[in-house]
Amino acid sequence: MMRILILNVGSATLKYAVFSKEKLVFKNILYYGKRTPHKTLPKALGKVMAELKRKKISVEAVGHRVVHGGSIKNSQKITSKLIRQLQRFIELAPLHNIPELYAIQFCKKKFPVPQIAIFDTAFHQTMPEKAYTYAIPRRLGKQYQIRRYGFHGMSHQHVAVEACRKLRWNRKKKKLITCHLGNGCSIAAIQNGRSMDTSMGFTPLEGLVMGTRSGDIDPGALLYLMHKKKLSVKKAEHLLNQQSGLLAISGISSDMGTLLKSRRERAKLAIEIFCYRLAKYIAGYIAVLGGADAVIFTGGIGEHAWQIRKKVMEYFRFYGITLDSGGNRENALLISGKSSKVKVLVIPTNEELMMVREVRTILGKRGKG
Repeated sequence: MMRILILNVGSATLKYAVFSKEKLVFKNILYYGKRTPHKTLPKALGKVMAELKRKKISVEAVGHRVVHGGSIKNSQKITSKLIRQLQRFIELAPLHNIPELYAIQFCKKKFPVPQIAIFDTAFHQTMPEKAYTYAIPRRLGKQYQIRRYGFHGMSHQHVAVEACRKLRWNRKKKKLITCHLGNGCSIAAIQNGRSMDTSMGFTPLEGLVMGTRSGDIDPGALLYLMHKKKLSVKKAEHLLNQQSGLLAISGISSDMGTLLKSRRERAKLAIEIFCYRLAKYIAGYIAVLGGADAVIFTGGIGEHAWQIRKKVMEYFRFYGITLDSGGNRENALLISGKSSKVKVLVIPTNEELMMVREVRTILGKRGKG
């Protein structure tokens, strides 16, 4: 039987799924270890091959999630030219793009079928220039492609589409704020189905407080630390990406579930800062959009941590947003109160489904059953 294989290669995990048209056949996750991906990732990909063979599944196409696609606006068939282009983006997201490119090369050898790249950055390419431009010399921005790209695009797009489908809304006439909250966090302002702004920028480091990432920080503070501590660029990058965020504030853990159970004051402070920063972004995006029809939560924290949703939405009582306490605790689909000025929803993310839809669109199979 012919199927579509979807690969989502992270910095230490390999998530994969097989679809028949848009129906999930099975999915799995393998942990391959980020310290030696050149040794461990091939073994993980070999296990995927073995499972397909064992289940007697032949592959019609392979869809690859690519975290950083620069200014590429749409999913594309993978060619030698595209691979060379993606190699130039490696230094912008090395933890993801290096293993992703390896998986692409591996699959091109093993599967003589169309390979499709689906980009995490593509959805945000509709941002206006005023939203993606940094206030640095124009020549440097153009020469080194320094601008805001945004990430989690497939997740933001999926939950926006799903929310409108559930509410029977025309998404091309709605203003939505989508909050992807997990170990990595981002928020997007979506108007008429198009991304108008998002919190992540040139890299996934900008924006909200995350598990181990700092999010927004004064660049001067980093320069000061690099000078005082004699930090190399590599060590500074490690500090902001791996040693900051909830982990640094709490001194306990990067896991929100652990922090919510803790009675330590630093854990409580980490939660307060996390919610405060998110509330500021939501308020900013309400202003950018000129109002909002819905706020949508997704991701591990967004879907399961009712306490976080409650704390964040309490900031918007003045705006007429209320929550249904019971629905929020139960992680229901619609958690806003009946009199709420803005709908508040919890939508599970499904990046794999978005990816298979992109593959089928590229292959001209959408709408054919």
